[in-house]
Amino acid sequence: MSLFDSLVVSSLPLVPKGVVKRFASRYVAGETLEHAIAVVRELAAEGAMSTLDVLGESVTRREQTEETRDEYLRALDAIHASGLPANVSIKPTAVGLSIDRALARANCAAICAKAREKGTFVRLDMEDSPFTDATIDLALDLQAEFGDVGTVIQAYLRRSLKDLDRLGAARMNLRICKGIYVEPRRLAYKDRQVVIENYGDLVAKHLSAGCYTGIATHDEACVQKALAVIDRLKLPRESYEFQMLLGVDPLLRRLLLESGHRLRVYVPYGRDWYQYSVRRLKENPSISRHVIRGMLGMGPSAS
Repeated sequence: MSLFDSLVVSSLPLVPKGVVKRFASRYVAGETLEHAIAVVRELAAEGAMSTLDVLGESVTRREQTEETRDEYLRALDAIHASGLPANVSIKPTAVGLSIDRALARANCAAICAKAREKGTFVRLDMEDSPFTDATIDLALDLQAEFGDVGTVIQAYLRRSLKDLDRLGAARMNLRICKGIYVEPRRLAYKDRQVVIENYGDLVAKHLSAGCYTGIATHDEACVQKALAVIDRLKLPRESYEFQMLLGVDPLLRRLLLESGHRLRVYVPYGRDWYQYSVRRLKENPSISRHVIRGMLGMGPSAS
């Protein structure tokens, strides 16, 4: 990241919420489940599947986790009633993992029980490194009880290839992504090319083991590596899917769909849109630059 981009990112707390909200409309489906279902319907018309995510993480009160749990139960009912190709993804800290593991397990079990009743898959998102072991343990526990449960592996973590042994042995449906949380070098690779190479290795290892894989990336280099593995293994389209965030690189999304690949879009919604949107801006300083210029009444930048 350049010095200028670093300065732009550090200025984000000064951006009025109204400006961030205008930006957020591209990346967040809205504040309500009804808004989210409308976006899922639009994506389905395009040929894409979806996963609903109720925004919120690292909550501090038990009642917050129960509100999130109940919203997921509503979402599962709505998905089933609509007949749309969608499932749900949960941040474990949003349902209590940072408060009490038993609380998180109970909330997830309620969601997974409803999902099994409705014939829907549940994924546990992976957050920062203090929660990696607990999330893997929870995903394996829930998979053993409810069946259709998966989790996420992050390519920038040094431990991920080893974690894949345990998860592959359980035939876990995995979402493989690069990773976005700030981690120390002793835990995470810092060189972009190393992360890309590790990403390709993780995808190849899991697909070669015959495990269903969510290839979650907007990085063309990672997409190319995955496509090469798919071609080499002669995999049917039912054995994997590409995954992308709502609002990010819709052209690449269309190209993958037009090439006949299954693709799922992560559709976040809820009242906690602000923190999510700021994180997206921090990940993409070039977009942040446009937001800052707009706040200052300046025209779009040339880059």
